[in-house]
Amino acid sequence: MEASPEMLAQAEAATEADNARFVQAYAQATGLPDGEADLVTCSQALHWMEPEPTFAEAARLLRPGGVFAAYDYDWPPIAGWEVESAFEEVLRRVRAGRAPDGRGMRYAKEGHLERIKASGLFRYAREIVFHSRDRADADRIVGMALSLGPLTVLLREGRSEDEVGLTALREAAERSLGDREAQIFLGYRIRLGVK
Repeated sequence: MEASPEMLAQAEAATEADNARFVQAYAQATGLPDGEADLVTCSQALHWMEPEPTFAEAARLLRPGGVFAAYDYDWPPIAGWEVESAFEEVLRRVRAGRAPDGRGMRYAKEGHLERIKASGLFRYAREIVFHSRDRADADRIVGMALSLGPLTVLLREGRSEDEVGLTALREAAERSLGDREAQIFLGYRIRLGVK
């Protein structure tokens, strides 16, 4: 499911699998049939969605024993203390920059698990944490920061890269990694609900 036609087009263009199908719809109104899914996932987006209708739709789509899995990156990537510290400062500045006018996540990620449990639609719910190994150079580390929607909003609104901490992150990544790729770890938090 993807509500944005632009993002839907990107997903279709990037997918060569013949068993994947993309549908333009909102999470709370997919139009898909009842009880036919073993897994419903929500990647990096649950904090923008109305919890009750989203959980109701996920539960409607799932077979008994099926799993709803909402997952988010656990920032910053593990890439060495200097890079991590600079990345955390970007996150702090982004939170501070969007707080006064109410912009930001509609629902705090830290509350996802409790909201899944409180919905009463899943017989079991828990959070799991895992990581994956990857490789990154300084540009990729900066690109990860730039993938944060609220950061790009602040930049579009006229905040400078210095103000949001991006310059310091770039400098830390270049000092730490130079022009080489290094192994990094990406953390994920997955909130699961079993129907």
